[in-house]
Amino acid sequence: MARKESYAREVIKRLEAAYPDARIVLHFSSPIELLVAVILSAQSTDATVNRITPALFERYRTARDYAEADGAELESFIKPCGFYHNKAKNIIGAAGKLVANFGSELPRTMAEMVTLPGVARKTGNIVIYNTYGIAEGIAVDTHVRRISQRLGLSNQADPDKIEKDLMRLVPRAKWGSFNCLLVDFGRDICTARAPKHEWCVLRDICPQVAANHAGL
Repeated sequence: MARKESYAREVIKRLEAAYPDARIVLHFSSPIELLVAVILSAQSTDATVNRITPALFERYRTARDYAEADGAELESFIKPCGFYHNKAKNIIGAAGKLVANFGSELPRTMAEMVTLPGVARKTGNIVIYNTYGIAEGIAVDTHVRRISQRLGLSNQADPDKIEKDLMRLVPRAKWGSFNCLLVDFGRDICTARAPKHEWCVLRDICPQVAANHAGL
């Protein structure tokens, strides 16, 4: 385990040097906007979310606005993000619970966050960290899942199990920023279809690169 922890620290060190400005890509100016944007980003792209949220955020400004929104009208704003029926329902439901149970404020704990409709651990981790600077875990999205497996940090397929593996290896102080590092790296170099091994800052320590070379 100690050797694997050392390896994880080296990965982080190199990625921090390569991506010193790594941060969340979604645009928002308030906690409720962040929550809505993250819910919308499921099975969509950040670029799509950022394209539709300016008009959305102009129309709905507070948790109460979303809680009292007409479902059909809300759907008309978010339709490009896909799965808009379910996302609209979750946004209205989550906002309603914020108003009713949390004084319209976002909770500070994961246990409370995951009681909101449409919020699982990935969303909870992103929202809590980027709102309060609190890291209760590591957000596992498609980039984190893919890259963690390629780097040998986890051999699990389930996001919750991947998160547990990563939490054992990644220093707690890096939990919050780890997702942003892997997202930037995943978009830039370690892409889903064609990883750019020749440009990769991890190529000399990546198990996948070593396996590819061994197969030549």
